[in-house]
Amino acid sequence: MGDPVRVNVVALDPMLEAGATSALLGCPDVAVVPPPEAADVTVVVVDRIEDQVFDLVRARRELPGRPGVVLVAGDFDPSQALHAIAAGARGLVRRCEADAGHLARAVLAAACGDCTVPPDMLACLVDDEAGAGSPRGSWPGAGLDERELAVLTLIADGRETEEIARELSYSSRTVVGVVHDITHRFRLRNRAHAVAYALRTGLL
Repeated sequence: MGDPVRVNVVALDPMLEAGATSALLGCPDVAVVPPPEAADVTVVVVDRIEDQVFDLVRARRELPGRPGVVLVAGDFDPSQALHAIAAGARGLVRRCEADAGHLARAVLAAACGDCTVPPDMLACLVDDEAGAGSPRGSWPGAGLDERELAVLTLIADGRETEEIARELSYSSRTVVGVVHDITHRFRLRNRAHAVAYALRTGLL
């Protein structure tokens, strides 16, 4: 087992900061450190999305080491979700869904460079150019094979690479390769974008 992921918790409200910190302290794979210390991931907790929140996300991403950012908020509309991702957030979590397990999974995913969002927000990440005009149920070129579909389905369920590998009896390297092949073939940005596109086109 490797070293725990170092996490800063930043909030505009001390009560929100305390709540998120408490939730993460019980996760053995995460070590919460005070914001002056360097971290792999920053959890930003806010009540509602405002312009200053995007500025805060950008500021955290620009710190040395470019930590991943998980943004926890009361809710996100599609525009806010897109702006948060554009600002550098690598995880979006609604406060009502931010229990210890969910929050820890988002943090660990961000530490690995993955992007996680609520399932109903995935469509926000679809590239308009890639998705525009594509009839439901069809991707350009060949569709997904059985292995690719299985991997994407588990990603959509929120599973991490190691979990997918165990469930499908693949190596982690194979899972990473499958995702890379999908994103490269269809010119998608990341795992979340691939799942969003599959949902939009009716393959999931």
